[in-house]
Amino acid sequence: MNTKMILTDLDHTLLRSDGSISEYTKQILKKCQNCGVLIVIATARYWIGAERYIEEIQPDYEITTDGTLIHQCGKQIYSCSMDMVDANQIIQDLLKQNPNTEITVAAGRQVFWNSHHISESEKLHKAVYNDYKKPLSCQINKIVAELPNSDAAVEIASKNHCRLQGYRGENWYSFLPENSGKIQAILELAKLLDISLSQIVSFGDDINDMEMLQICGTGVAVSNAVIDVKAVADCVTLSNDEDGVADWIEKNICFSDWKVQTNY
Repeated sequence: MNTKMILTDLDHTLLRSDGSISEYTKQILKKCQNCGVLIVIATARYWIGAERYIEEIQPDYEITTDGTLIHQCGKQIYSCSMDMVDANQIIQDLLKQNPNTEITVAAGRQVFWNSHHISESEKLHKAVYNDYKKPLSCQINKIVAELPNSDAAVEIASKNHCRLQGYRGENWYSFLPENSGKIQAILELAKLLDISLSQIVSFGDDINDMEMLQICGTGVAVSNAVIDVKAVADCVTLSNDEDGVADWIEKNICFSDWKVQTNY
C-alpha cells in the first residue's frame, strides 16, 4: 500500500471516549511521520478546541472547523468563509428564534461566544465574549447554535444560502459556507501537496465523515461508527476505545523497521 497520508477524525475516532489519546496511538502516529507518511487531523472542532491534541500529537496539517480551515503547525494556509451579510443574518435569525440561545462563531482561530461561562469550558475557554448586538466585521468560517429541531435549522440555512451540518446525538447545528466541508479541504490539501487521493487512508465515525471515507483511497470506520458510515467504508477497525486507528495502521501499512511496542 503506497500510503502518503493518514487522515483521521478526532472525537469518537482517534480519541478515546474519555478524550485521551493512548501512548500506543501516539507512538504509531509518530512512526508514520518518521517513515515519511503525513499525519493530518480532520475535525469539526474549532482550532482552539483541537489545540490540546494538536500539541499532543504534532500532526503535519490540521483540518478544523468542519473543513473550513487548514493550518500547518498553527499557520493558516486555507480558509473558506461565509458571505459576511449572510453570516450576520444567520446570527440574528438564531437570536430571533431564541434570544437566550448560545451561539459560537469561528473567525479563523478566534472564536466568539455569547456565554458568561467561557472560562469553565474545556474546549472553548479561549473564546472571546460577544453578545452579537453589533454585526461582526470579520471573515466568518462557521456558526454553531443549539436548536429545538432540524426543521428550524434547515429553514435558517435555506434562507441564508449556507451549508447545514448536524452531529449525532446532539441538537447543535453548524452553519457553514456553501462550498465547504472536510472533502473540500482534503481536495485542497491533496492538490497543494501533489498527493493522489488514492494514497490517502482516512478514518471516521460520524455522518460528516462519510464523504471523506468515500473519496480517499481507503476509508476506514471505527466499530463504534454510525451504521451509515460503516456501510460506505472499505473496512471497519476496532473501536476508538480499543485504539482502532492505530491498530489498523500497524496491521495494514508496512514500513521498513516497523517495530512498535504494544504493551499499553
